[in-house]
Amino acid sequence: VQLQASGGGLVQPGGSLRLSCAASGRTSKTYGWFRQGPGKEREFVAFIRWRGNITYYTDSVKGRFTISGDKAKNTVYLQMNSLRPEDTAVYYCAGSPREMGLTTANSYAYWGQGTLVTVSS
Repeated sequence: VQLQASGGGLVQPGGSLRLSCAASGRTSKTYGWFRQGPGKEREFVAFIRWRGNITYYTDSVKGRFTISGDKAKNTVYLQMNSLRPEDTAVYYCAGSPREMGLTTANSYAYWGQGTLVTVSS
């Protein structure tokens, strides 16, 4: 399984970006987005579980970010609106064979290379 993340870039505060994660090979049961800011540990952002189309977000992005997916294309998206400087990070997509315990990095077996999002004026 290979994951290819794209869509990062430089955006002003309040702006929007859409990240994409294209997966090749076996389809994972769940896909997640994590991020790692400068000097910070990697943290969970959101996941989407195909069964039941369940989504979940960390509190700091609720109402601003939306995770979605196209199962036929094996692609997952992260729409990020109202971006803040503290959202600056390398964003990673990840795939998991699990359907529970999905807010921890250890639950994910497959990882993309990361895409940099910089929120700055």
